[in-house]
Amino acid sequence: MITTYSAVLVCIPTYNESANIESLVRRALDAVPGASILIIDDSSPDGTGDIADGLASGNPLVSVMHRPAKSGLATAYLDAFRYGLGKGYTRMVEMDADGSHAPEHLPAMLAASMDAGVGLVIGSRYVPGGRTEGWPLSRKILSKAGNSYVRLLTPLSVRDATAGYRVFTDDVLRSLDLGSVTSRGYSFQIEMALLVSATGLRIMEVPITFRERESGTSKMSRAVILEALWRTTVWGTTGRRGRASARPPLPANTESTHAESTVM
Repeated sequence: MITTYSAVLVCIPTYNESANIESLVRRALDAVPGASILIIDDSSPDGTGDIADGLASGNPLVSVMHRPAKSGLATAYLDAFRYGLGKGYTRMVEMDADGSHAPEHLPAMLAASMDAGVGLVIGSRYVPGGRTEGWPLSRKILSKAGNSYVRLLTPLSVRDATAGYRVFTDDVLRSLDLGSVTSRGYSFQIEMALLVSATGLRIMEVPITFRERESGTSKMSRAVILEALWRTTVWGTTGRRGRASARPPLPANTESTHAESTVM
């Protein structure tokens, strides 16, 4: 079991999450002591960025990346991964800002990421021990049907390819051409899993309890769902994401910056 988390970067994209971000960050710091938190805020009009700055001013483990406009989940994580690789972190965590991903699951997920040959750990709702809370039956059916569709059309065998609670190793991220990622919405999760799978590194699933947000507004929409279905169909029928977009590994000390983002 990991007892120190100084090489871990927890990446939390935010847009209008003022009701949730403070509590989530404090829980994450308690769950994985010594881990760093990076909040990627897309100029939230509700003041989320200001709250994040306040958290950062009181704790050197918290940083904030300010982006000038709402630019989507995928680019937020890609910017965060580049930042983390440049700073030498060896584990990058994806975590939703709305509290649906309990930070208390992180120790088990990080421990699984230490197994030999593992490139990605998914906090899974659909392996034994995993579950969802607060979802209507229609949402559960849609989610499970979507994951079944991914398994049917692509080489992925994971039960929860659409899950957004993840741990990537630096090795797998360095092996991928992150600039080739085309998704902008939640299909990003499927695309990244396909790329990891194609490297030959293993994907592990650790059971979690996913809880529907209590505050704020969901970012899920019909457009997001349609994008995921369309892209999965294209990937499945063409096999384009069946081969990893690989490149020579980045040096561990390479600083990575985003021209339109500031980190404080």
